[in-house]
Amino acid sequence: MPHHASPPAKEPPPAVTGVYRYAEIGLPAQVSEVPLAAECALAISYNGLGHAVMMVTPEGLEDFVHGFTLTAGIIDSADEIYDLRLVEGAEAWRAEVEIASRAFWQLKRQRRQLAGSSGCGVCGVEALEQALPQLPALEPVPLPPAGHLEDLRERIAAEQRLARQSGALHAALFVDGDGEIRLCREDIGRHNALDKLIGALARDRLEPGRGFAVVTSRCGVELLHKAVRAGIGTLVGLSAPTALTVDWARRHHLNLIHLPHHSAARVYSPVPRAP
Repeated sequence: MPHHASPPAKEPPPAVTGVYRYAEIGLPAQVSEVPLAAECALAISYNGLGHAVMMVTPEGLEDFVHGFTLTAGIIDSADEIYDLRLVEGAEAWRAEVEIASRAFWQLKRQRRQLAGSSGCGVCGVEALEQALPQLPALEPVPLPPAGHLEDLRERIAAEQRLARQSGALHAALFVDGDGEIRLCREDIGRHNALDKLIGALARDRLEPGRGFAVVTSRCGVELLHKAVRAGIGTLVGLSAPTALTVDWARRHHLNLIHLPHHSAARVYSPVPRAP
């Protein structure tokens, strides 16, 4: 089934709001102003079936929906999204997504399974399988050249347009095979930022194995799941990874690198070999 172009949607509200006044503790008469990051609810439905409501930064919403749909395992390929409409509601935005029949059948099957599990958080075999999914290992790719990591923190800061205005935003970026930052996506949620990046990679038809992704947030195992599902071969985090993330990265042949503030990049996966 061919992909249908969505009708133009009204632009989401600005990702950075107007200025807010504040006073410092102990200096009540010293009033200043600062812009703050915007936040909105986004309800996502597939083929008319409501699925999730996410709190997101209202920028790059189409990228987010594509990336979320892919990394949640609802589709296997961006080609299985046939149509996407963004609709403004009274207090939130809606994303109405049309997906392939196979993907929709699988989504309904998963929802039936989860409906039968106990209501105490992440419980039941099916829910645990979603939290710790069985994923195919990646084809190993070479580590990026050390030069591509030089001054990366400073280059990332220059790319974070929204964070420079308001703070309170995570970023996910893609650095291509030449070491150039090709994409930067920002959001109040670290998962959302990576989903936006993955959606942008898919929509722009960029090969995720020819370069690496960077996350400015803590690199937990759930971000690793998204990277593996998207075919990203190398993930760089500005914060240290968890032990479980390292274990899973090694198991799935994902290059995992931590870029500390004041020391050289640390490669945790593949397993370093003593000389």
